[in-house]
Amino acid sequence: MSPHRLLAGMILLLLLAFTTGCESTYFSAWEKLGYHKRDILVERVGKARDSQQAAKEQFKTTLEKFKAVTGFSGGDLEAKYNELSAQYDKCQTRATAVTTQIASVDDVAQALFKEWEGELAQYSNPDLKAKSAAELRTTRARYDQLLAAMRAAEAKMKPVLAVFHDQVLFLKHNLNAQAIASLEGTKVTLQGDVDRLIADMQKAIDESNKFISTMKQ
Repeated sequence: MSPHRLLAGMILLLLLAFTTGCESTYFSAWEKLGYHKRDILVERVGKARDSQQAAKEQFKTTLEKFKAVTGFSGGDLEAKYNELSAQYDKCQTRATAVTTQIASVDDVAQALFKEWEGELAQYSNPDLKAKSAAELRTTRARYDQLLAAMRAAEAKMKPVLAVFHDQVLFLKHNLNAQAIASLEGTKVTLQGDVDRLIADMQKAIDESNKFISTMKQ
């Protein structure tokens, strides 16, 4: 898309956002500029993938900070706590971004499939109609597989975040060696939970890449 076309689209979308705030209007505006729901879906899947990648790295970083606290052997314990608390906050922000991006992907996907289904009735050629219907089924099946992978990873974030939150909250009021020692058992369990989460997030990222590649063919 040329810079002038993109700028015109952005201006139009801003005007529409102020007057309607409706996503269907958003899609219609872009379609008038030659940028269809299929293109928007590919773009949003890419953004969701990038968001998952960022969240994956942040969960790993937060776990390392937690392990650093449990391995504390002298120095400024409050500084270690502050580092962990800051990383937990970033983790929570990244997780929220993943949820938002997945919802954004599903919005345009459902709009695309609804439009595609409705337009099948417009065919006069039965062979072309059958081919389009078959492609719709295939695309929807690929998307369902992608969405399932993204949702599975998303679901695993919440319990890990809950454990991180509990540990941060506990340390906030118990900054002493005895409290640190009591967290040692949690470290092994948390490591396993984060490892499984990262594996699921990587699976979702891989599915995103496959979906994008297929849609661009």
